[in-house]
Amino acid sequence: MMYRLVSPWQVDAAVLEGALQEARFVECGASQEKAVGWVEPRGVEHGPLLEIVGGQWIMKLMFEAKVIPGSVVKRKADEQIQHIETTTGRKPGRKEIRDIREDARLSLLPMAFTKQATALVWVDPKAGLLVLDAASQARADEVLTCLVKAVSGLAVQMVDTRISPAAAMAMWLSTKEAPPAFSVDRECELKAADESKAVVRYTRHALDTDEVAHHIALGKMPTRLAMTWSSRVSFVLTEALQLKKVAVLDVALEAATALASDGKDDNFDTDVAIATGELKQLIPELLEVLGGESASPAAPA
Repeated sequence: MMYRLVSPWQVDAAVLEGALQEARFVECGASQEKAVGWVEPRGVEHGPLLEIVGGQWIMKLMFEAKVIPGSVVKRKADEQIQHIETTTGRKPGRKEIRDIREDARLSLLPMAFTKQATALVWVDPKAGLLVLDAASQARADEVLTCLVKAVSGLAVQMVDTRISPAAAMAMWLSTKEAPPAFSVDRECELKAADESKAVVRYTRHALDTDEVAHHIALGKMPTRLAMTWSSRVSFVLTEALQLKKVAVLDVALEAATALASDGKDDNFDTDVAIATGELKQLIPELLEVLGGESASPAAPA
């Protein structure tokens, strides 16, 4: 997910590192349902929480949540409700039942399994761009909330284009012609805007066909489309201007082989340099074929 920095990125790296350290990730306690905090992007224990590679700022946020199946909570609560009915001869009221279920959930927390997920944060100060590797808008909002706490005065806005991704994808599929430097791959989802909400999905299927164009003519709009940029990066573009399934292809990796000799065993710097280097070129070209940005904030210094 792509955001524009509304004001220049005038952040002191040492100050930001200190702010991230204050919000370092700590695993859920026995009675804690959720934990959120910053972890080392490089994966080295007790390492820095901020990495800067070639001018690109990288951070990583960790999420941990206790997983308690609703069926388990219900069974435990029902046992308590049944015990009350048996021993007192009365049926608990609605409020009491809600309280019993909440107590059952809390009592199960210490025994619950935990589920972890991470979200990478990439800031390109020169381009004024903030990119989040988040699976949903809700998760992206959580990341931004934590980032705003760490970076005083941070203001961002979602990147928006003059031509909507859905309209552009519909044109490319209808005309069977991809924009310059891009190619259409073999995955697509079309969705009807009417009450039918009909959905057509193509997987590993040629999309330059009359059938696809016919679906669009009937009013089904693309919500996802697999594409490749300059034979270097493949991705799936969504109607919300999100890039999913991003993969740097062999052509780009071979061209960047020289970067691999950075003297570090973890290859973190190399991976960051390759990924951000490709995306720094891809994103402007993608925005250009979508008509450019609809609103431009103050240019970063």
